[in-house]
Amino acid sequence: MRVLLIFCHPSGDSFGASLAAAARETLVAGGHDVRFTDLYSEGFDPVLTRQRWLDYEDPQKNRAGIEDHVGNLEWAEAMVFVYPTWWYGLPAMLKGYLDRVWVPHVTFDIPTETRPMTPRMQHVRKLAVVTSCGASWWISKLIGEPGRKTILRGIRALCAPTCTTRYMALYNMDTATPSAREKHIAKVRKVLGRW
Repeated sequence: MRVLLIFCHPSGDSFGASLAAAARETLVAGGHDVRFTDLYSEGFDPVLTRQRWLDYEDPQKNRAGIEDHVGNLEWAEAMVFVYPTWWYGLPAMLKGYLDRVWVPHVTFDIPTETRPMTPRMQHVRKLAVVTSCGASWWISKLIGEPGRKTILRGIRALCAPTCTTRYMALYNMDTATPSAREKHIAKVRKVLGRW
């Protein structure tokens, strides 16, 4: 399977980087074709400038500067997002990636008066999120886990009707023991090893 792995964390020495490495190693060992995107290390520009916003709906212009990212989206059959949950949601860099790369005429067709929005990511059959949260499970649920909903509901709505999803979060990250962290990495390996 062709798997696009999106990693978003400013530090290559972070627990998030360990999670991304475990996900990548597991997928490659499973025989999958993996493309790895590290948004911070590549210096991805998440800002939707005025000009980019003006070009957003224009299929001749909205891919400018993000051609490789768009190519990865069109290539992928599965996607894994690895990121830290900050303020209960996606890091700004990852949200900017979605704003800039998941553009009309690539990931969806804009609705008209006579036609609803049309998903264009029907080739994606699996979505997974690997994350860590400073908050507890209870507080995360109380707030509503907006990051989880953005990917596993919003992004999922653009994928194949039978697309399966998986959310793997380590809660209470700020006080997690080395044992708890290792257990979470083992869970990620086990889940992705079944793909």
